[in-house]
Amino acid sequence: MKLNEGFLNSMREAMTLLRTRGAAEATEAIQRALRGQRAGAGNETASRDKAPEPVAFPFAKTKEAAAHKAPEDCIDVEDRGHFSTHAYSNAAGRRQYRLYVPAGATGEPLPLIVMLHGCTQDADDFAAGTQMNALAERHRCLVAYPVQPQQANPSKCWNWFKPDDQHRERGEPSLIAGITRDIIAAHNVDSARVYVAGMSAGGAMAAIMIAAYPELYAAAGVHSGLPAGCAHDLPSALAAMKGGKHTGKARRVKLDTDSSPQRPMIVFHGDADATVHIANAMRLVHSFDARPDAGSEGRRVDANRRACTVSRLVSSDGIDAELWTIHGAPHAWAGGNAQGSYTDPAGPDASAEMLRFFLEHPQRQ
Repeated sequence: MKLNEGFLNSMREAMTLLRTRGAAEATEAIQRALRGQRAGAGNETASRDKAPEPVAFPFAKTKEAAAHKAPEDCIDVEDRGHFSTHAYSNAAGRRQYRLYVPAGATGEPLPLIVMLHGCTQDADDFAAGTQMNALAERHRCLVAYPVQPQQANPSKCWNWFKPDDQHRERGEPSLIAGITRDIIAAHNVDSARVYVAGMSAGGAMAAIMIAAYPELYAAAGVHSGLPAGCAHDLPSALAAMKGGKHTGKARRVKLDTDSSPQRPMIVFHGDADATVHIANAMRLVHSFDARPDAGSEGRRVDANRRACTVSRLVSSDGIDAELWTIHGAPHAWAGGNAQGSYTDPAGPDASAEMLRFFLEHPQRQ
């Protein structure tokens, strides 16, 4: 799909607004473009009818996210375990992170899950929305939440579309990998069960991390994200989010990890996602084929939950993948807690399914 003239005009309008009137007005222009409205079109009706969804690129934080507070049940879990703040620095910069350690975490080595939040979110918000700490307490895991500061991106998005932040031992991937290695060194972590997951911009960065560091992470979970190397700047990022393929100067980034071994991946995406087109979920698993021995695909309907289609896939090397297409779901974490930002409580429990998939797939020796 090629970008039409109206979409390109909207991007130009957004860049002008960012320079002249600020991030909030630029965000509105971007959101109009993603909804297919022409440049300069008003969006007052759309704003009343539908709450804004998080963008996977840098602009203003929404009021809804700013007003978020952690739910009481999450606080109760954190009282049992230990949820603390740390920091890691290297030549690429400095990032804080939150680390959840379950109660009584001594003795046997434990799995580690690295969770990458979406735009406008932070560690506490993402932990509250995904409820991953509660699952970690139940299943005996450590969970880390690296934090993207506003100094690195105005909307606290991971910079998945910048070439310097898509390569091994460079930029943000080096910081996330450094945080992961620090935790492994400081805690009793099972190095064969280290995983990375993310939502939206964090999902796109999780896809980069599993490609860049296959020896560090055993599997990845990508929720409403994009494949590694699909963009090299803001216009190509917007095109990828819209579901378009790139031609001419809009090229796929050649990663230095393109020949790396595949790792297991579980992907969740709503087919009503108006922020990141579901075509990106298909591209994330394009190198996997249906598993004839696993029923390959089936429609699943749980009581009081959205229907979804689950595709079980396998690569030519025997590496597993799962694609969960959630019918009618927006750009939000499926089955998340409503007190976290950008969650869809009506969806299947993405956190539980990710953890189940992860624990079924330790690192191959």
